[in-house]
Amino acid sequence: MAGNRSIRNQFLTQLIIASSILLIIFSTMLYTYIKQSLYDELSQELVNQARYIVRTFPDYKEGEKIDAKNLKNALQISAEVIGAPHRFYSSIEWRERKENGKFYLELIYPYNFKAQTYLLMTKDITGMAKMLKKILRSIIVINLISLILIVLYAFGLSAMLLVPITRMSKKLSTLNENFLTTINIRELPEEFVPLGESINRLINRIQTFVKYQKELFIGAAHELKTPLNVMKLKNDVTLIKRREPEKYIEALQLSNKTILELNQMIGSILEIGRLEGAHFELPQQVDIIDFIRKKGEDFTLLAKAEKRNLVLDLEPDSLTGLIQTTLLNQILQNFLQNAIKFTPESKTILLKTRLLDENRIKLEVIDEGPGIDESIDLFAPFKRVGNAPGAGLGLFLAKSAADAMGARISLKNRTDGKSGTIATLIFATTPQCELPNMR
Repeated sequence: MAGNRSIRNQFLTQLIIASSILLIIFSTMLYTYIKQSLYDELSQELVNQARYIVRTFPDYKEGEKIDAKNLKNALQISAEVIGAPHRFYSSIEWRERKENGKFYLELIYPYNFKAQTYLLMTKDITGMAKMLKKILRSIIVINLISLILIVLYAFGLSAMLLVPITRMSKKLSTLNENFLTTINIRELPEEFVPLGESINRLINRIQTFVKYQKELFIGAAHELKTPLNVMKLKNDVTLIKRREPEKYIEALQLSNKTILELNQMIGSILEIGRLEGAHFELPQQVDIIDFIRKKGEDFTLLAKAEKRNLVLDLEPDSLTGLIQTTLLNQILQNFLQNAIKFTPESKTILLKTRLLDENRIKLEVIDEGPGIDESIDLFAPFKRVGNAPGAGLGLFLAKSAADAMGARISLKNRTDGKSGTIATLIFATTPQCELPNMR
C-alpha cells in the first residue's frame, strides 16, 4: 500500500504509460503516412499507365498482353486485357496478392466499354514491402530505445522534483517544540514557495503559542502564589496575639478582597480554555460591519456610564463575509474595554473600520489615553500597564484569537500629535482554509 501512495512511483507510472501511448500513436501515424505515401505514388503510376494505354492503344483484345515497349517509363509493370470479372463498371478496382514469396499490386481499369474489357495492371511491390518491413522494425527498435531513455529521464526528473519535498519532509520530521526553525523559502522552487510560507507561518504560530503557554503557566503560578502568601502572612500576624474585633474584621476583609482577585484571575484562566475551544468554531456568514456596529453601540452605553465618548466610523456600510464571530467578539471587546479603562473622562474613543481590498478589512480602536511602552510585549500573559486592575490576560486572549483567525493584531502609539493608543486588527473576510463539509 505504501508504494501506491508514493508520489514518485505514481509519477513514473503515469509518465511511462503516457510516453508509451504517445510513442505508439506517433509511430503508427508515421508508418501509416510512409506506407500510404508509397502506395499513393505507386497507385498514381499505375493509373497514369492505364490512361496512357487506353488513350494510345485502344484496340487490344481480351487476353492480349500489352507489349512492354508500349508502357511509358514503366519498371516492373505488366499489363493485359481481361474480360469483365463482373458487371462492367466505369470505376477502378485495386487488389493485392502474394505469389511465390512476392507481393503484387493490381489495378483493374475500364478499357473498352463496348467489349466490356478491362486493363489488368500489375506492379511488383516486393521491394517496397521489404522496405516497409525494415522501416517497421526500425521504428519498433527506435521506440524501445526511446522508451528506455524516457524511463531513465523520468527517474532523474522525479528525483529532482522531489528534492524540495524531501528536504521539507526531513526538516519537519525533526521538528519538536524545543527545536523549531523555519524553512528557507529562497532555496525552494517557485511552485513550493506558497507551501513553504504556510509551513513557516504555522511554525511561527507554534513558537508563539509555546512561548506564551510557558509564560502563562509560570505567570499563573506566580500570580496565584503571591496573594496566597500575603493572605497567609497577614493571617499569621493576626493570630500571634489576641486583638480587637476590628482587627479581625480588617484581616477578613483583606482576605475576602484577595480571594475575589484570585477568583477573577482563575476566571480569566478559564476564559483561555473556552477561547481555545472557540478556535475550532466554524466561520459564519454575517454582515461584518453590522456585527461590529452592534458591539460598538453596546459599548457606547458603557462608555457614557464611564463619562467617555465612543464614536463609530464604519466603512463600508455593509460587508458580508465568513468569520469566527466568537473570536472577533473577544478581540473587539478587549480593545474597547482597554480604551474605556485608560481614556480619561470626557475624552473620545474612535472605533473605525476600512476596507483594504476585496478580501481584507482593517479595524482600529483609537483612544486618548496615556499611550503604551512599545518596547514591552503587551500580548504576553500577565502584562499590565501601570496600576490598572485586572489579571493582564486580556491582550493575550486577543492575540490568541487573532492568531486563530489568521489575522494581524498590533498596538502602537498615536502619531497625530495626540497621546493615546491605536489598537489594530487586520483580518480576512473569507476563510483562510477549506471548510469541512458538515452534511
